[in-house]
Amino acid sequence: MTTGTPPRKPTGARRSRARTLLPIGVAAWVVLEIWLGTVVAQAIGGFPYFLIMVAGFVLGAVVIKAAGRRAFQNLNETLRRQQQGVVEAGEQRQQGNGLLLLAGLFLMIPGLITDAFGLLLLVPPLRTALSRYTERTLEKRMSAAAPGSLGNAFQQARMRQPGSTVIQGEVVREDEYPGQRRDDAGPRPPITP
Repeated sequence: MTTGTPPRKPTGARRSRARTLLPIGVAAWVVLEIWLGTVVAQAIGGFPYFLIMVAGFVLGAVVIKAAGRRAFQNLNETLRRQQQGVVEAGEQRQQGNGLLLLAGLFLMIPGLITDAFGLLLLVPPLRTALSRYTERTLEKRMSAAAPGSLGNAFQQARMRQPGSTVIQGEVVREDEYPGQRRDDAGPRPPITP
């Protein structure tokens, strides 16, 4: 069965470095977590290790719940201020909760290395420094990107499919209008791009 699109020909394009190294890094991380878990479980015993993993999961759930509640309260406060017209352009930005959510996720994932990363992200000065570094890096990359390329990315991706044609227009169903029907012989407005 064919779909009407020609088969893709291999272009010989190389995979990016991230696509090559990411699966290797994830596999190495899993192996390291398992090895470290077995070493620690042999040293302190299986039940205390299990209790540490359960405590990490519970702490992660509490952190995620608190960060989500704080984000919801910040959203409500911002919406209330916008409705009242109190929000100013130079208003101080509130700290985001993304790194707190990431810390909770790291704590919920079983393993000592992820728990250590999660606990480090709970330290406020480290979290603030990492947030500023990430923000600066993203701003630098966004300013270096071609202007207008991000806003139309989905439309460009949709339009670049081989063998596809996109015609912008409006569909009008004539059976929705009561009364007399429009004659097809009359003039129609042109379709504009």
